[in-house]
Amino acid sequence: MNQFALTKQILDFNRTTFETTYGTLNQLQEQSEKIMNTWIEQADWIPADGKKAVADMSATFKKGCQEFKKFVDENFVRVEAYFTEAQK
Repeated sequence: MNQFALTKQILDFNRTTFETTYGTLNQLQEQSEKIMNTWIEQADWIPADGKKAVADMSATFKKGCQEFKKFVDENFVRVEAYFTEAQK
């Protein structure tokens, strides 16, 4: 088997693994957030500032995850382009 074809298969496998894992963890995070929000809404003893802090933390976490995924996706494209060029 050609080394570039093998490398492409490994890259595709890694990309698929990342996409699947990221999607699963994203769904887990969304469900956890829904549970947490429901609990916080029902907890009268938590002050408004505390509720806002939790909402801000959740938004920051989501933004960080989106930026991480974007970074990984961009680098998969770069690696793929590198091996495509090297194959020529």
